[in-house]
Amino acid sequence: MKYSGPKCRLCRREGVKLFLKGDKCTTAKCPLTRRNTPPGQHTRSFGKPTEYARQLREKQKAKRIYNVTERQFASYYKRAVQKKGAVTGDLLLKLLETRFDNVLYRIGLADSRSQARQFISHGLFKLNGKKVTIPSIALQPEDTFEMIDRMKNMSLLASKKGKKEDMPSWLTFDFAHMKGSMVRDPEKEELPTDIDAQLIVEYYSR
Repeated sequence: MKYSGPKCRLCRREGVKLFLKGDKCTTAKCPLTRRNTPPGQHTRSFGKPTEYARQLREKQKAKRIYNVTERQFASYYKRAVQKKGAVTGDLLLKLLETRFDNVLYRIGLADSRSQARQFISHGLFKLNGKKVTIPSIALQPEDTFEMIDRMKNMSLLASKKGKKEDMPSWLTFDFAHMKGSMVRDPEKEELPTDIDAQLIVEYYSR
């Protein structure tokens, strides 16, 4: 079941910013900035966690960052384990990074993965020339994607044209024509550094 409560509550629970609310997460309005304690009426500051607690929290953090359900996350881990000759933790992050909703977020077309998910669900983008409505679809090297013609000048997205800061090198996007592609798979050095994938592997390997 997908969480539908206040997103800022999730950041407070994990004790770190998950950037689930776009620009709000970088301002003084961020609840975690004002009160860095777990949510709840009778709560205490974060104490020293056990090894299992560290593993669980890392898994929960990654699951919430990428906006996936428990079942989806477990499925990604299972696929990563089954591939021979690959480091499980790195492959897990690659599978999550190449989700279509995450790709739109990494490019800068959406302020959050939830917003990117909404764009795709509403059929605003085409993948390899065909309109798709599945945010979790996995992109492959040389896949191309673009916004549908009638939405290319939509004010919400038009304001983002030219925003290229921190775009991963494994992605390319032409903001003038709202078209892009996945050039290649992300390298290990290009995977998120704020997620300890080894702790997640240890959690599922108990």
